[in-house]
Formats: sequence, C-alpha cells, structure tokens
Amino acid sequence: MLYTLSKSHYNIDDLESILSHITEQEAVILWQDGVLLAVRSSQLFANIKNIFILDSDVTARGLTLSSELKRVSLPELIAITEKFYPQIAL
Repeated sequence: MLYTLSKSHYNIDDLESILSHITEQEAVILWQDGVLLAVRSSQLFANIKNIFILDSDVTARGLTLSSELKRVSLPELIAITEKFYPQIAL
C-alpha cells in the first residue's frame, strides 16, 4: 500500500492512527503541501521505514529538512508508485 499525503493540515489524531498501522511493506510519500508535515510534525514519521518526500516540492517551498527523509525525484516517485500499490491519497 502507498499512502500519499498532499495537504499541510490533517487531524493529528486521525493521522497518528493511520501512520501507526503502516508496515515495512508499505510506503508514505509527502508531496505538494504535504511536505510541510516533515517540518511541523516530523515525529509522526520516525518509525516508518519507507518514507519519501518529493524533492521538487521541498525546493519550491524553500524548506530545509533532516536527512532522515529520503528525497525523491519525479522519476523515482513513479517507480515507488509501481512498487507500492494500491494507493491511498489522504
């Protein structure tokens, strides 16, 4: 399963609940305004093995992030969507 987060604000309790059930065979991508979650709520992603963040969205927003999150390009994003499916857009 692939979870994509594209918004900067979610109900934190709902998001914690969803993220706490993600397994090592699943992945999360932060993109669009979802990249802001890496700054505001980075602790939510600490235990997720496959967490990715779209580099072009990070750059567009002028963010500086920890190296714990793997930045990916658009071609890498496509490969991730092929590897982890189906997708749930939150």
